[in-house]
Amino acid sequence: MSKSKKSALKEKKGVSQSEITNMYSIEIIKNKRKAKVDTKTLISNILNKDITALSRAITLVESNNPKHLEQANTIIKRCLPHANKSIRIGITGVPGVGKSTFIETFGTYLTSLGKRVAVLAIDPTSSITKGSILGDKTRMEDLVKDENAFIRPSASGNSLGGVARKTRETIILCEAAGFDVILVETVGVGQSETSVHSMVDFFLLLKLAGAGDELQGIKRGIIEMADTIAINKADGDNLKNAKLAKVEFNRALHLYPEKSSNWQPKVTLCSALNNEGIDAIWTIILEYVELTTKSNYFNQKRSEQNKFWLIQTIENQLKSDFFNNAEIKKELANQLKLIEANKTTPFVAADYLLNLNKSF
Repeated sequence: MSKSKKSALKEKKGVSQSEITNMYSIEIIKNKRKAKVDTKTLISNILNKDITALSRAITLVESNNPKHLEQANTIIKRCLPHANKSIRIGITGVPGVGKSTFIETFGTYLTSLGKRVAVLAIDPTSSITKGSILGDKTRMEDLVKDENAFIRPSASGNSLGGVARKTRETIILCEAAGFDVILVETVGVGQSETSVHSMVDFFLLLKLAGAGDELQGIKRGIIEMADTIAINKADGDNLKNAKLAKVEFNRALHLYPEKSSNWQPKVTLCSALNNEGIDAIWTIILEYVELTTKSNYFNQKRSEQNKFWLIQTIENQLKSDFFNNAEIKKELANQLKLIEANKTTPFVAADYLLNLNKSF
């Protein structure tokens, strides 16, 4: 706040000295927030396990502001040599299966073992309002208070595959910040979770017994990607159904061809609410990591994932450049009007726009 503003407030009746001081403090805070974050300091703080710096860096990475792109790329590049030292675990399941409760219980168990856990929770974006609730922290009340845990909710946006657009980069930043285990929770949209499978080491599928989906095990799709199926809420009156479901899923899994990792997917029971069977799941994950590390499949898979994300990044950038081109925007609007008036077809319009783009 300038001296002239302070003087004007003093002259104004009904404004106390304490109110002026408070207003002055608020403006200082606002100005500090507006100031550009120093990239070098941000990177240094991330490597020193500063959660605030990590959060700010993720915000830069997720930003659509072109001014933030260069800074975000620099941060990722400098953090990359310090990444790739965690176990990345993808967790999915239909809505209502208890993903948030499971992640809180599982995360708390891991921190009790001395692990640092980062949770990347992906919330679905409304196709109508374009908004997301981002309420995962409120559903993980205990884990959010744990000093060895970090929870970052992100909106899925227009991304397919149950993950946010920048989840891959966020994983790298979390690893650079010293997190041992990265839990990626998907939106749980059924059989379109291929993207999360392409960025994690271990894929955990949560299922419910008695929900009418036991026979889904015989279908190709998300189940054949799972490294382990955990039947959650296996407690009380539902325990009997859970045990029966375990038998059915085990039979179904044997119908699938052997995985290239030579890992035989397992089916286990758990109750996140009662904290039962959680340690068994961690044991299974460690067995998987040990087996795939010895066979070098673990590193080979990460290498293949990097190649996948190279292609994916190029596709995303080409798409962004196409739709952000001023001429394309103008002609796209014209073509949409022609389609509405039945004067052209979507295929002819698309061909025209693509050929127009080649001329630039």
